[in-house]
Amino acid sequence: MDAEKVKNACSPGASQGATDVSGSGPGDGLYAFDGLAAAVLDKRGAVVRWTGTAEDLTGFCADEVCGRPVQELVADLPDDLRGATEMPASGRVRLRHQRGNTIDVTFRTTKVEGSAEVLVLAAPTHHVTDHEQGAALLRALSAQNRVTIALHDAELTTVQTNATPGTLDGRPVQPGTRLSDVLCAEDAENLEAVLRQVLETGVPVVRKNHQVSWRHDPARRHALSLSAFRLEDQRGRPTGVAALYIDSADQLRARRHLDLAREVAEQVGGSLDVVRTAQDLADVLVPTFGDLAAVDLAYSVFDGEEPSKQLAGGDMANAALAPATAVWPAGIKHGDPIPPLPDHPLLRSFRHGKTVVFGLADFIAMVGDPQLVEYLVPKDAHSVMVAPLHARGLTLGAITAWRCGRSDPFTEDEADLMKQIASRGALAIDNARRYTREHRAATALQRRLLPPATTDTAAAETAGVYLPAGGGAGSSGDWYDAIALPSLRLALVAGDVVGHGMPASATMGRLRAAIQTLADLELEPDELLTRIADLIQRLAAEAPPGDHDIVGGTCLYAVYDPVTRRCAIASAGHPPPILVRPDGTAEVVRISPGPPLAVCTMPYETTMIDLEPGSVLALYTDGLVEQHDHDIDQGTRRLTDALAASCRPDRALDETGRALLADLADQAPRDDATLLLARTRAVPAENTAHWEIPADPAAVSKAREWTARQLTMWGLDDLLFATELIVSELVTNAIRYGRPPIDLRLIRHDVLVCEVTDSSGTQPRLRRASTTDEGGRGLFLVARLGARWGCRHGQNRKTIWSEQLIECPL
Repeated sequence: MDAEKVKNACSPGASQGATDVSGSGPGDGLYAFDGLAAAVLDKRGAVVRWTGTAEDLTGFCADEVCGRPVQELVADLPDDLRGATEMPASGRVRLRHQRGNTIDVTFRTTKVEGSAEVLVLAAPTHHVTDHEQGAALLRALSAQNRVTIALHDAELTTVQTNATPGTLDGRPVQPGTRLSDVLCAEDAENLEAVLRQVLETGVPVVRKNHQVSWRHDPARRHALSLSAFRLEDQRGRPTGVAALYIDSADQLRARRHLDLAREVAEQVGGSLDVVRTAQDLADVLVPTFGDLAAVDLAYSVFDGEEPSKQLAGGDMANAALAPATAVWPAGIKHGDPIPPLPDHPLLRSFRHGKTVVFGLADFIAMVGDPQLVEYLVPKDAHSVMVAPLHARGLTLGAITAWRCGRSDPFTEDEADLMKQIASRGALAIDNARRYTREHRAATALQRRLLPPATTDTAAAETAGVYLPAGGGAGSSGDWYDAIALPSLRLALVAGDVVGHGMPASATMGRLRAAIQTLADLELEPDELLTRIADLIQRLAAEAPPGDHDIVGGTCLYAVYDPVTRRCAIASAGHPPPILVRPDGTAEVVRISPGPPLAVCTMPYETTMIDLEPGSVLALYTDGLVEQHDHDIDQGTRRLTDALAASCRPDRALDETGRALLADLADQAPRDDATLLLARTRAVPAENTAHWEIPADPAAVSKAREWTARQLTMWGLDDLLFATELIVSELVTNAIRYGRPPIDLRLIRHDVLVCEVTDSSGTQPRLRRASTTDEGGRGLFLVARLGARWGCRHGQNRKTIWSEQLIECPL
């Protein structure tokens, strides 16, 4: 009799596998097994029926085997079958092939009902093994409660599945259903599009993640990983798709946790600003971890100080909220204080560094006060997690994350993740806090080292502005100064020390003190810079090994005389000043710059310029003109144009300076920037008097007469006696010890200045004469009669001056 061919569904490559085992066969040389080989034996074991599949297996046709004992087809008959009267129920033998080789087969026997005949079914052993292994694999997969196997036909209708209540949507899936019967319409359409692509192209899909919702619960989303491959018949025609749906919620949750930890490591801690770091921490939690997040910090942390050992709710204020667009209860906003909460065991755990989780009901019960609940709990919230920001044994604050609406409640493994995030966030905030403290100390030191922002003298009114590097994120050694000198003159200074931080600020302070001391000696600008360069060399020699090359700087020193209206300028590698004339025109002052202060190979040179009253002289450091988007020449032109537009007579200098610095400096400048503006004044001609003194002792009396007459004209009769004595002593010394020409000059302002100039470089000395000395009391009298006195040297000349206070100055 003929038997239908049975497809081996467990091994798609079964036909080819048969070829490998059986060797060549008839026709095309391949053995193709469409199903089981079958034969019917009589009670003596002779073949009475022979199927086409048996012929395919052995190569013998029915005429060749029918009537013959089946043992003749068996090669190497096993001992347990020799002489047996009955066929065993199953076994494994090697059958002879018509072409002389053998085939290893596995067989089963069964008696034909109502007859003595026996039906024998046989298949190549490797087919049976493949079938058994495939069946075992299918049983194992079907037993996995997180793996759903579904066979879909060419119309994507479910033919077979292991889905049971609790695997997909909690309901059994019957054959004949479609994905749209189980999933929401959009999700079913997306999955069917993937399965249809597999069916059409034959390209399998492996672990493609999808978010789906069941039809009976569309609000909740579930994570599925889909793997699918095409099913084909014996001719390679597609018959359907086999799909594996794996619940990937745990894997996705673990991946999200890893991704969140990575984002925290990458995004939190990049800023050294406490509030910015707190905001970064809150932002990274939303929406990946929670729907809303808040970071609260102790008040002292905002100022860079350590919090108290026992941190309570009333000691904190909000530092960050996320998302920024969220509507928080009672309008909570950044900076608002956090009210104290009642004592509770979970809060005590929080104070000891443990992360705590509350359901909404538990949180409300803990708070107790309905008004406080309304203030703290966001709308639609159902779960809250609070983690302490604990670093170096101190609790800096807390992170609070809320889940609202249809989000899943917080779990214990998420509490462990939050603990790790809070630990990293606490370290970042503590670093920012410590930086804030140190930076404030450095900035305070530097600002204390700078002079007052504004000064007002007879020579000029000045305004200085300072912008630290990085918009306040760093400190450096840039400085400016306005030093009042004798004879109503004014020294203007701008400098820039190499390096940043506390060392640069300390070096700047030493240089500023040195310049003030040398300015009191009334040195010429070029001579003063030479002395400062020598000091820099000594400082470099004192620096630790390896730091010698970073001790240096640049400096511009200018001295303005309001009587002569002339300004002497010298530069040690510093940018030239900019002059804004009263008519509004501006230009860079042409000077002869010398080398920076650390290089003493060339001399410095003084440049003299004339300044009209009302002119503005601008001194600055390179941080104001050397920026990211242009070179120093472009920056200087920008500054020149801005000064020309901004330095108006009706506008205060300090306001002008602040506006210029805000407009010209980068948002976060790489270097400190300073700007010193000086609007010059002039002493009116009627407030000065000048005489040339002959080199004759008789001229001393004439000098006293001229002085008395001038003071009477100025209404300074109360200073007449003292001034005559001062003039007499200074002129006498100039005639006796100096060289002509000799000049006497009186200047009236808030002080009365007496100056005697001669062409000698001899330095006068103050000494106390003994009772028997006939002379030596001149400078002693000058020092006693005046408020102060001094001597300055110029080119081939020296000037001895004395100042007396005027009770009612002009």
